[in-house]
Amino acid sequence: MKVFISADIEGTAGVVSWPETELGEKGYAYCADEMTEEVAAACRGAIAAGSRDILVKDAHDFARNINPEKLPEDVKIMRGWTRGPASMMAGLDRSYDAAAMVGYHSAGATNGNPLAHTMNTKNELVTLNGQVMSEFMMNAYTAAYFGVPVVFVSGDRMLCESAAKLIPAITCVPVSEGIGDASVSIHPAVARRKIEDRMEKALSEDRSKCLLRLPEKFEISVRFHDHSRAYRGSFFPGAKADGMKGVAFEAKDYFDVLTFFMFVLSDA
Repeated sequence: MKVFISADIEGTAGVVSWPETELGEKGYAYCADEMTEEVAAACRGAIAAGSRDILVKDAHDFARNINPEKLPEDVKIMRGWTRGPASMMAGLDRSYDAAAMVGYHSAGATNGNPLAHTMNTKNELVTLNGQVMSEFMMNAYTAAYFGVPVVFVSGDRMLCESAAKLIPAITCVPVSEGIGDASVSIHPAVARRKIEDRMEKALSEDRSKCLLRLPEKFEISVRFHDHSRAYRGSFFPGAKADGMKGVAFEAKDYFDVLTFFMFVLSDA
């Protein structure tokens, strides 16, 4: 069984401020270590379920947060960015049996996490077919594009609740809950145990129930904080201005959406 794991840091237990997520800042070393431990727990769960082919994508910021030495020896890790449209799901293809996301967070324009955002803090809101779009949603549709079910996610409670609405059969581990500019987290050791146990359970059940169905068409809207970024994005082929600070884009192929994000959103 081949398993793909995409890992972020803002939905890791205990993480509450931007400096904690940035290399060289106070608190970062602890949070990067906890991110590593939670990913390692997910890997152990996958191995217990029978996987011997696991790829971890370090998908936060500069993509060099996870300490590979602390992962099980059966695991491969992709560090750094390919700069391709798959972004946080780079390395995933149709050969994988399941995908999982660890340390994920609520979408921009929501209040489930003090660090809620979608891809970066330059935009305020991203929507897909009228629904608020999180990085989980974006990446779950990437997995669906390759025919890979997303069976597991850990992160803040609001993110887990929205993930369960999108994929009802998914296994979720909420490790924190945002309250204003604060966050209440469970103990890191408890988070790791739950991630390991529920990852094993998720991979041992009928994974096909977690295969997301792609919409027939995609209507994307991105609203920026800065009007000049919207102006720039409106020049992407097929895109158009949506008000003074927004860009709209429509496509029938999700890969076209990912390409739009690569040039208009990810590089914002």
